[in-house]
Amino acid sequence: MSTIERAEVFVASPGRTFVTLRITTSDGVTGLGDATLNGRELAVASYLRDHLVPLLIGKDPARIEDIWQYLYKGAYWRRGPVTMTAISAVDTALWDIKGKTASLPVYQLLGGRSRDGVLAYSHASGTDIPALLDDVDRFLSLGYKAVRAQAAVPDVGGTYGVRKGKVYEPAATALPDEQPWDTQAYLNFAPGYLEAVRDRFGFGFHLLHDIHHRLTPIEAARFGKSVEDVQLFWMEDPTPAENQDAFRLIRQHTTTPIAVGEVLTSIWDVQHLITEQLIDYIRTTVVHAGGITHLRRIFDLAALYQVRTGSHGATDLSPVSLAANVHLDLTVPNFGIQEYMGHPDEAAEVFHGGVTFSDGMLHPSEEPGLGVEYDEAAAERFPYQPRYLPVARRLDGSVHDW
Repeated sequence: MSTIERAEVFVASPGRTFVTLRITTSDGVTGLGDATLNGRELAVASYLRDHLVPLLIGKDPARIEDIWQYLYKGAYWRRGPVTMTAISAVDTALWDIKGKTASLPVYQLLGGRSRDGVLAYSHASGTDIPALLDDVDRFLSLGYKAVRAQAAVPDVGGTYGVRKGKVYEPAATALPDEQPWDTQAYLNFAPGYLEAVRDRFGFGFHLLHDIHHRLTPIEAARFGKSVEDVQLFWMEDPTPAENQDAFRLIRQHTTTPIAVGEVLTSIWDVQHLITEQLIDYIRTTVVHAGGITHLRRIFDLAALYQVRTGSHGATDLSPVSLAANVHLDLTVPNFGIQEYMGHPDEAAEVFHGGVTFSDGMLHPSEEPGLGVEYDEAAAERFPYQPRYLPVARRLDGSVHDW
């Protein structure tokens, strides 16, 4: 019987920081898992190295479900982003191993294709409305059939989602960037630039927008109602999800679809959002919600309530978890859309293979497993650099949801 012989944790910063788990079996088969938690990477790396890796040695890598339950229930202290990200890495690596052992891509082990490709959206942004419109045009010319639009609010330096370089990356070196925020200025400005996008490009593509947890429920309801004519595919994270009854209030006032879940890490976190149909899209992802095993449970629950998938796919998700998500996306009946931001050029030196993009859709590798390999020697050229996500402050100086 093959057993887990070695498990290694790598922390490297090829353009941004990634934590990667590599499990090796006694038969010499390797599997990769992503363990990146943006701004708290070393906490997950320690959880893996100090607490989970010793438990894995000697285990049968084929017993994916049993190992998931062992790591989750066996810790007693359950859930939370650090724990679930660490478990996700183990689970994803074991699925990678299972695919390689079976000589099949992972999606075939999950039931095979439900669609020919995975609809993807990317992020258009601009420092003003003309710049945003030019960026939307760029993404449409690249073949995207869905685009998220964000523009900088005039005279508000802390606007979320505006790209500074080739790839959007909000995390900064040294201490967190403290950014100003003005909710009223945003509410006055954002509906207008979304209308400008529709006025120029029409309704022949999906238009998305991320509020990023920054509104109260009634503010979010007001925003959703004000943009109904632009027919958003979704408004994302309109209000913090700790108080899930808040989404009931939003539902009472607008028909704009709601997407939530990128910071939620388990089926218990999203249970009421789904079963009470308070949202339309669930944004949990492989890397933070327990890996392929647990994310599939979330998606299956969502399917019962006509909630579709829309997994988080920012630059802090490595090519490993992006591949894992796409393999799962390809199979589930209630797939909606997959976020796809790409990665810094340096990441391609460390992570080889993975998904490809064409005609608005992502396609998984047909190689056995997830189709991604990790170049340890290349990773050593990119030593760890600490980074922090920004902190938002209202104009009066008080801390706001970023």
